[in-house]
Amino acid sequence: MPDPKYNDVLAGRFINAILEGGKKSLAERIFYDALDRVGEKSKEDPIRVFKKAIDNVAPLLEVKSRRVGGSTYQVPVEVKESRRVALSIRWVIQNAKARSGRSMAEKLTGELMDAFNNVGGAVKKKDEVHRMAEANKAFAHYRW
Repeated sequence: MPDPKYNDVLAGRFINAILEGGKKSLAERIFYDALDRVGEKSKEDPIRVFKKAIDNVAPLLEVKSRRVGGSTYQVPVEVKESRRVALSIRWVIQNAKARSGRSMAEKLTGELMDAFNNVGGAVKKKDEVHRMAEANKAFAHYRW
């Protein structure tokens, strides 16, 4: 379902990922406060900044464990579009929660701005996953 304010499906998915204990109105308030702050800081359309941030964090490759003859290999595989979005949403929220700050909206604002500028914890996580896939490129022929 798209979110009520921006009528955007991605924003609706993000709000549902923030959701804790069934408190959707609180999750919406956190998200919209964060987007308002992003709009003030960046002087751009906040939903565009949000989409760019999610796109910057989305991984292209990941590794999956594959057992071949007694040993386990980390095999690099391409990530499907729906999983890319799910991973990027998850990483942005995890890194926002781990930040220091007063409110979740403040932390989320910082993480979205960092992701928009290609820095921060969520982008670091994406780079780590890509580095892991690159290091295990030799095992790509085990892909199934």
